[in-house]
Amino acid sequence: MSELTQSPHYDYVPIIDRPPFKLPDGKRVAVMPYINIEHFPHDIPGTALVPGTAGFNPDPLNYGWRDYGNRVGLYRMMDIMDDCGMRGTVCLNAEIIREYPRIIEEGEKRNWAWIGHGINNAPANFLSNIDIDKEREIVGSVVNEMEKTLGRKTKGWLSPFLTHTNNTPNVLEEFGVEYLCDYTADDHPFKFNTKNNNLISVPYTVELNDIPVFMNVGNSSKDFGDMIIDQFDVLYEEGATNARCMPICLHTFFVGQPNKAKHLRRAFEHIAKHDDVWLTTGDEVNDWYRKEFM
Repeated sequence: MSELTQSPHYDYVPIIDRPPFKLPDGKRVAVMPYINIEHFPHDIPGTALVPGTAGFNPDPLNYGWRDYGNRVGLYRMMDIMDDCGMRGTVCLNAEIIREYPRIIEEGEKRNWAWIGHGINNAPANFLSNIDIDKEREIVGSVVNEMEKTLGRKTKGWLSPFLTHTNNTPNVLEEFGVEYLCDYTADDHPFKFNTKNNNLISVPYTVELNDIPVFMNVGNSSKDFGDMIIDQFDVLYEEGATNARCMPICLHTFFVGQPNKAKHLRRAFEHIAKHDDVWLTTGDEVNDWYRKEFM
């Protein structure tokens, strides 16, 4: 028989072979809104609503659309989440600290969690096809800048565009990162196979994620609200006997738009009215998992 060709970074343990998962106080679902807060340099192509102008310099059409998220959309999302008792786990480009310090101030007021998300969202800073020294340079610059600004160690990481090398888990562990969100493979946290056995996965999703939903699948704003509700309803039912994590992955320049925020509010209000739901962050799930399972 040939050797297995699964990812070497974690072991295959199907959910039916695990003991039932228990959350604090018997909660059924841990709901974690991830808020991607990103910096796109003005003179480099980035995520484009209209690809036809993406190569222009400047490209006011797409740059302005993205910048709406940091100027307006994020604060609309904050209002919704405040009303529903939710806090964000911010996937933070480190250059946000320099470029948009008010964002850091407002997130800190709300006790949001912050995880590393690269330097910025320019392709030159993706963690793909680079050597380990370059990867250490990128990761180190991000976590050190975040710790300097926030006054505490950065516990989590989501690679920009989920780009990755086979060194990434061990490099993150070297810098004291405790959880990685790049592998969207489970409803539960799980351990990575790293040198010191001290890195875990906290669930993230590309299914319940506004960029692929709108840009790749082509669903409507109403559809996305319905998807959040449907996902929650299934996990809430399953969570009665085997608790689940529910990441909801959002970008300020998408769901921060009024036509989409309307349906985000509808979905979040549906979640918030249920009992036995843990409205939490990636940091809190990481801390609890380590206390109970490691």
